[in-house]
Amino acid sequence: MGKTQEISEKKLLGIAGLGWMFDAMDVGILSFIIAALKVDWGLSAQQMGWIGSVNSIGMAVGALVFGLLADRIGRKNVFIITLLLFSVGSGISAMATTLSFFLLLRFLIGMGLGGELPVASTLVSESVPAEKRGRVVVLLESFWAGGWLIAALISYFVIPKFGWQMALILSALPAFYALYLRINLPDSPRFLAVKKQERLTIMESIAEVWSREHVKRTAMLWILWFTVVFSYYGMFLWLPSVMIMKGFTLIKSFQYVLIMTLAQLPGYFTAAWLIERAGRKFVLVAYLVGTALSAYFFGTADSLGLLITAGILLSFFNLGAWGALYAYTPEQYPTTIRGSGAGMAASFGRVGGIIGPLMVPYLSAQGLSINMIFTVFCISILIGAAAVLFWGRETKQTELA
Repeated sequence: MGKTQEISEKKLLGIAGLGWMFDAMDVGILSFIIAALKVDWGLSAQQMGWIGSVNSIGMAVGALVFGLLADRIGRKNVFIITLLLFSVGSGISAMATTLSFFLLLRFLIGMGLGGELPVASTLVSESVPAEKRGRVVVLLESFWAGGWLIAALISYFVIPKFGWQMALILSALPAFYALYLRINLPDSPRFLAVKKQERLTIMESIAEVWSREHVKRTAMLWILWFTVVFSYYGMFLWLPSVMIMKGFTLIKSFQYVLIMTLAQLPGYFTAAWLIERAGRKFVLVAYLVGTALSAYFFGTADSLGLLITAGILLSFFNLGAWGALYAYTPEQYPTTIRGSGAGMAASFGRVGGIIGPLMVPYLSAQGLSINMIFTVFCISILIGAAAVLFWGRETKQTELA
């Protein structure tokens, strides 16, 4: 492997990773904005839940539409369209004065976010040699932690002084970066190698993903994506609000979530190190079991020390599992349906992202305690781990078809 290849891999990782970071920044800021909007607009718990869920509805639609489009018009074009969609949407949403207009914009932003993530991981996995592919895709996903960290810093320092609108304007800056991407980003060499007449129609792609050859891995991926996204958005979008429910002030809760967010980075880096050594299945199962146990202890924590420790472990294991999920997903399919297969799995997963944030206030209103709600997330994650353990195949260092 020559030096030029090495530099181009780093460049690709940097370009795709920054797009990923901006995505995370937007999702991260949303969890803090929900808490701030409750105060500004006097929102009920159900209305707060809808903000997170509308975002996920957009992500479900975006992952499906743009995943299928990526196999038709290319990974690069879809990557840029989605990046512009959520950047411009974020900027406009800073001017929203009603909940309904804000929800409409969150749907469009969600479409951009949902489409960008599986397509970016597909692009990177198709452009990197087999022996490095898992590690590079997990490192790509580690930019998510950087975005959350920036979101937590903006929320901690900007929202209390300048308001949530300024936080949204800052998250819109990636729109300018998307134009730079257009010039600098090469498309996937594997996609370019597929002749136009060999590209499947959208209906053919959907049928092929569920064909006899791929049905087992598709079912495994859909269960895995649903349980991971359901628990992640159910837990992490509510972290600042759960801290407030447990008796901390808005500022204090932002501060503690910032501490928990820092634990995401070692979660990614350990997963990146292990994924080419122990394999995808080991990393996914081990980190998902770690997430489930952390979720249980976070819900039952009755002291600040235990709450922060469980929150740190939750961040560490959950985000490490996300990294392995994005490395593992594109490896299940051949190039002709890779974008469609990854996009459809992510889209089904986002349905879990719709239910998770709505379930928290609904169950709270029914009188269920936070520890019972987090036990539900714990069981969900264990189901995802079981699907990988029994149905998943190891794809470590295998060449993509």
